[in-house]
Amino acid sequence: MSKWRSPWVVLGVRNGALAGVLGFLLLMGLYWMGRHPYLIALFFDFRLILLGFFIYYTLREIRDDHQEGILYFWQGMIATLFLTVAFVVVASLLLYIYLFIDTDFLTEYIRLKILELKSFPPEIVEQLGKDTIDRNLEALPDTNRADLVLIYVRQSLVISFFLSLILSVVLRRQPKF
Repeated sequence: MSKWRSPWVVLGVRNGALAGVLGFLLLMGLYWMGRHPYLIALFFDFRLILLGFFIYYTLREIRDDHQEGILYFWQGMIATLFLTVAFVVVASLLLYIYLFIDTDFLTEYIRLKILELKSFPPEIVEQLGKDTIDRNLEALPDTNRADLVLIYVRQSLVISFFLSLILSVVLRRQPKF
């Protein structure tokens, strides 16, 4: 069997691509419902549930259906790497294409982010530093499509990495000697 036909690769890419399409649709759903998805805190992000679900079922399918109930930690991490890469590629490509179609997405993000930064209470401004907030306010009008896509990619990689660690440990099963 070729390395590229391994269940880690095939299931990871298949489920990652499906998760990418669903992730994009959820992103658009939030936007169309009037809640800009880029202004939601990372720990409330829908990708936690979406990626957690797909990582769990991918690893479980690999372990139970393809490896006779055995899954090592490194196998789980490799499978979730393929899932994450497929997710990020599909979702970010769809998002990038959408940003050409709907230019209001970007302008609305910039407008709402500026309002959010200006509405911080004085104690938060003091904690973060006035210079940091001023620098962000100056940089926001120069935000472009690629910046939004890179934000999505970075956040997805961070979320997936931590979920991968946790679920690869939880679902691993080693042979009994």
